Amino acid sequence: MARPLSTFTCTITPFGPDGSLDCDAWRAHVDRLASVGMGVYVGSSSPGEGCALTAEETELVYGIAADTAAGRVSARAMGVETRTAAEYLELVAIAEAVGLEAMQVYCVDVGHANTPTPGELEAYFRTVLEGSSIPCVLSSHIFNGYVIPLDLVGRLVQEYAPDKIIGINVTNTDMGYVTRVVDVVDGRCDVHVGGPMQALTILALGGQGFLSGEGNIIPATCRQVITAHLSGDFAASQVAYAQVMRLFSANRWPGGSVRFLKAVMACAGLPGHYLRPPFAPVEADIAAEIETALAHLDIPELADLLAR
Repeated sequence: MARPLSTFTCTITPFGPDGSLDCDAWRAHVDRLASVGMGVYVGSSSPGEGCALTAEETELVYGIAADTAAGRVSARAMGVETRTAAEYLELVAIAEAVGLEAMQVYCVDVGHANTPTPGELEAYFRTVLEGSSIPCVLSSHIFNGYVIPLDLVGRLVQEYAPDKIIGINVTNTDMGYVTRVVDVVDGRCDVHVGGPMQALTILALGGQGFLSGEGNIIPATCRQVITAHLSGDFAASQVAYAQVMRLFSANRWPGGSVRFLKAVMACAGLPGHYLRPPFAPVEADIAAEIETALAHLDIPELADLLAR
């Protein structure tokens, strides 16, 4: 039996002009995503600025998302890169306490450009999985500087799926690795790709969908990539995909997604578009370039936002 398809937004975290957490904007943001059937991953490193949140703020962000999305869409904690399994289990405990559906588990960041050995990485994942009562989604993200070895993916999925491991999020430009992850998983849990670039490819490979930051701006369009595909309207799915990729490709400035996404939010008049240090907003000339570029993207959902 085929696993259901889905898409998730890696959410921003709304702040006010003084850098404080904007809980009202956060409720409105999660509600907007849930209203179009968009699943949410919350409190991420990027674009969620999760590393800048205190433990108390993390609990607020997780809890509001759980309450606002409840019964409508899947709300999951994305977590941030930590140095040890014990640190990650502190985030897991928050997600469990507020009732989020699942917890993504990033690879461990041992610091100073070091890479854990396969044995160390396996011990880390097993410690987190054994210490969690909430279902988990493994993350193999190339921006961590390394990926989960395929044989380790196989062992963990064999032992812990589908009860404890319900998915794996793969962010990697190497489509050979992505393809082999799908093959190793062999339908025992979900496989999503990070970013919209491979959204249609992962569906062709037998995966379940994609994550994106663009869903913060055009959630209905991102969702349409999946819903049109499910209905067999592949032309409509491709149109939606092209629109998502136009917004993705409009970010021509290096340094991560959150500065660009919040600049777009400011242009669209969406609340919570302020950043928290160490991030700073894009310069005025870049903001003007972004505003000009957005007006020519031919994305109806974005055009409606800009018109308002």
